[in-house]
Amino acid sequence: MKESDSQIFEKDAKDYLPVFNRYKIVLDHGEGAYLWDNNGKKYLDFLGGIAVNVLGHAYPPLVKAIADQAAKLIHTSNLYYTQPQADAAAKLVALSGLDKAFFGNSGAEANEGAIKIARKYAHKIDPEKSQIISAWHSFHGRTLATLTATGQPKYQEGVGPLPAGFDYVHFNDYEELEKLVTDKTAAVLLEPIQGEGGVHTPKDDYLKKVRALCDKHKALLIFDEIQCGIGRTGSFFAYEKYGVKPDIVTLAKGLAGGVPIGAFVVTDEVAKAFKPGDHGTTFGGNPLACAAANVVLDTVPKKEFLDNVAKVGSHFKEKLQSLQKKYPSYIKEVRGEGLILGMEINDNDHGRDIVNKAMEEGFIINCTAGNVLRFIPPLIVTEKEVDLLAECLGTILGEFATK
Repeated sequence: MKESDSQIFEKDAKDYLPVFNRYKIVLDHGEGAYLWDNNGKKYLDFLGGIAVNVLGHAYPPLVKAIADQAAKLIHTSNLYYTQPQADAAAKLVALSGLDKAFFGNSGAEANEGAIKIARKYAHKIDPEKSQIISAWHSFHGRTLATLTATGQPKYQEGVGPLPAGFDYVHFNDYEELEKLVTDKTAAVLLEPIQGEGGVHTPKDDYLKKVRALCDKHKALLIFDEIQCGIGRTGSFFAYEKYGVKPDIVTLAKGLAGGVPIGAFVVTDEVAKAFKPGDHGTTFGGNPLACAAANVVLDTVPKKEFLDNVAKVGSHFKEKLQSLQKKYPSYIKEVRGEGLILGMEINDNDHGRDIVNKAMEEGFIINCTAGNVLRFIPPLIVTEKEVDLLAECLGTILGEFATK
């Protein structure tokens, strides 16, 4: 029997750990770029499950692949082979230009594995070569190690002692990084585009200089593409846009279109650091998740798909920039690539209010880093749908800009 919103809210308050600051709607189903709530209200989704639903909701080939695989085999131990896993690994290796893939269940697991193999690799060079350098305002996960790598102290309060060996630099400040990297540095871990931190993009030559610095000190370069990868920038990997290839790349979110999965992909040289028994997972790379991932990996990398992401993303950015010109004192900056876009507002008090107002009007958006409206919709979103949001957003921002 379908329950009312109030019944679900009451049940959640009683039984669920209160770690999410939820919005007061109950989502029921979706199709394409749209969602419907428990009461039948329709929303245009510009959050995409936080960059997860890359093919939209209820994408027929994805639904069929999941159903077909569930009818055959959902899970088996990684002590055995399955074709969905072998296929997904082969596709990731081909797309990345790297050599070996490993599947986990989440972005945190992917980053945890990347840190672990980087340390293991560095230890063979020098047992004291263990430093991991990441960026302020980054976000890498919720495990203790990935939380420590996350350059946001608010997430680290009260859970210490944290693992040792992590340091931070400001994103895009190459000189600061250059002073910190030494021959004791195991790896530099960066998001090519910072997502949770407010959609910060790299300067033109920043990532290339970081790559050269890592090479100089025999440190590994790890790119966390959990949010900015899987076609979101208009190229399958964000690092392709900047002409830089990492030693390790991590993925999750959109990789299986909504089914939980994570992955890290490494060079053959790095892969040698692990031997059987050094790493593992029970659920990671299960046939169901990999069957879903194969649909994404067969769809998103197609040239026409990525070209459309770039086209719609460019149109979207132009619309946001037009709003910035209209409200220059209220909108500080528009930034991002493809369909990972951020609009920073000169207002640290009303970000959530703007999100709630948009929700009332039938649009799901997000505010991150306190004052950055973030747009990470399904990659199938159209220019017409972007125009609908831009028109609504223009009205809402006008109300707040004059307060």
